[in-house]
Amino acid sequence: MIHRTITCCILTLIATVTNATDPPLTWKVVPLAIDANEGIDVADFNGDGRLDVAAGRFWYQNPGFRPRPLRHFEDVNGYVESNGDFAYDVDDDGVMDIIAGGFFATEVNWYKNPGAEGLRLGHQWEQRLLLDTEESQNEGQLLEDLNGDGKPEWIVNTWAKDAPIYVYELTTIKKRVAVKNGEKTEEVEQSVPALRKNLVGMRGNGHGLGTGDINGDGYSDLLLGHGWYENPGKDCLTTTWKYHNDWQIHGSVPILVYDVNNDGKNDVLVGEAHAHGLYWWENQGEQNSTIQFEKHLIDEKTSQLHALHLADLTGDGQPELITGKRYFAHNGNDNGAKEPIEIVYYQIDRTNGTFRRHLVHQGRAGIGLQIRSADIDGNGHIDIAVAGKSGTHILFNQGPSQ
Repeated sequence: MIHRTITCCILTLIATVTNATDPPLTWKVVPLAIDANEGIDVADFNGDGRLDVAAGRFWYQNPGFRPRPLRHFEDVNGYVESNGDFAYDVDDDGVMDIIAGGFFATEVNWYKNPGAEGLRLGHQWEQRLLLDTEESQNEGQLLEDLNGDGKPEWIVNTWAKDAPIYVYELTTIKKRVAVKNGEKTEEVEQSVPALRKNLVGMRGNGHGLGTGDINGDGYSDLLLGHGWYENPGKDCLTTTWKYHNDWQIHGSVPILVYDVNNDGKNDVLVGEAHAHGLYWWENQGEQNSTIQFEKHLIDEKTSQLHALHLADLTGDGQPELITGKRYFAHNGNDNGAKEPIEIVYYQIDRTNGTFRRHLVHQGRAGIGLQIRSADIDGNGHIDIAVAGKSGTHILFNQGPSQ
């Protein structure tokens, strides 16, 4: 529940969503796997110029999308130890690797792409440690550039409200590693990828995470379940961040920052992660040393809107808001958990800040912790890829119905 504080006033206004009346997009739903993995990403993993999918234990080569080995993890209390997959060339060898996190695992690992021949032979991707964070209550992660140097930082959200907030810098460290030299194995010192922990602040953690420039200074701020941190600039990995205790929510991962009403100020889009409700908070500008917001209800038809995503599905040059129900987020114990699973998108009318709801799919595919979009099949329309406890699916965008 968002509350009024001394520095911020968020007022709930009437719903601004309408049902679609124009010809809807049509979708072809393709299941890739039925498991409980909730992380997914899209990239060209084998260098053939086509976009593939990586999701948990497998990667799926375009165009057949049959499961191929990637990594292994355990099941823990109704969850799998996988809550985020991020495609990134960690060792800068020209091929995409995977960085992955887990709900309860303290270690952040990367998985080295075995290259064209290794992929052809179905080799498992080698697991390599980036850092043991010593943090074991991990709700989700983001990989975003906070200091504008072109290299992303690893950002972890925790449901533990008293936990400090850290961001992790991708770097290299010197380490002695075993290297084969003929029949001998020798230890040599090499530079290896690693994460460096940087403290943002001691307050404000809780369910919800996002990045975006709220105050218009050109740097992405950090949004959390209990307020937000103002990015101090290019030295943000070594400088104290200013904390704004402006809300208390049980929010989505990610929370999105976008100028909904085209007034030049970035607003906030947030879903209720474990209840019904989708909102946008209108940026009213700075008063009393912080940003003021007006809270607008977009829709309350769907529960467990744990992930949000922006992508241009209609091809009009403006992004749509994509979300959906995270199937059995708390193993059936959330409000609306037994209601039909679905994926929806909203067209945003930026002249008046209103939203038009469209159903993508209902009944079989929901979301997990990530939503990805790309023109996977090359037909000129942006597709959607999701993974969750209802399985891993690609929803191929077929364009407007005739």
